[in-house]
This record gives sequence, C-alpha cells and structure tokens, in this order.
Amino acid sequence: MVKVKQRRTADCVVGGFRYAAKGGVVGSLLLGLYDEAGLLNHVGYTSSIASGDKPAWTKELEALKGAPGFTGDAPGGPSRWATERSAEWQPLKTELVVEVLYDQVTAGRFRHGTKLLRRRPDKAPRQCTMEQLAPPLTPAQLRQLLEDQDGGI
Repeated sequence: MVKVKQRRTADCVVGGFRYAAKGGVVGSLLLGLYDEAGLLNHVGYTSSIASGDKPAWTKELEALKGAPGFTGDAPGGPSRWATERSAEWQPLKTELVVEVLYDQVTAGRFRHGTKLLRRRPDKAPRQCTMEQLAPPLTPAQLRQLLEDQDGGI
C-alpha cells in the first residue's frame, strides 16, 4: 500500500504575528481568509520561517502593526494547546499575502501548522477567500481527473 497525500496550497492574508519565545523576532505568522460576509477569519499559522530570514520579516511586520487585523474569528480562543504566551499576538494591517502548503482542514481551520512557500505580492488580500479550502478530491474524483488529463491512468 502506498499513501499519497494531496499537496494543497492556499493564499492567505497575514492578519497578525507572534513573537518567538526568545530573541525578539517573529515566531509565527497568523493566517486569515475572508468569508462571504467580508470578514477576515483566523484559519491557522505558519512558523516555518528560516532563522536567517526572521530579522527581516520582523522589521517588515512591525511596520505593518495596527488595525484591522482579524475582523471575524481571531486567534487566542480556547484550545488544549493554548498557553498564556500563545494568546499574545500583534494585529496587522491586511496588506501582506503569503502562499502556504497544508494537508488538512477541519472546521474551517488548518488542522496542522502549514509550510510557508512564498510571498504573493501579485495577489490582493481580498482575493484570499475561504473558497480555497474546498474538500480534497475523493479517490474516484482524482482518478477521473488523471484520466481527463492523461487520457487514462
């Protein structure tokens, strides 16, 4: 048996960030997507920023501190993983868009942390919507997609 995971990506607005526990640099980016009502909802985070890039990211993020941040669901709600420090985050002006890799979505949130792939200066924040999180393809849908593209498996 071979397990094959679908690689899925999403373009997300960086609605806030958390500082790392030590060093005064960014530890994680807080990711958001707009819903049908136009509210930016927190959908997860990414902490896969290379150590050498963190000072530059921190400088850029600190320049974006301010409202509105998340206008819908915000980070810091009850969680079995929550700590006092995890509730502390900095809201940002909604100008920065990044593409992340994820594997699963549960209840409108990334199930696990995501991997930062790249910045998306070509993408407007309002283009980052919940519609990107469509359910993964079923095996039958995936097979049909492959047949349509390749003329057969």
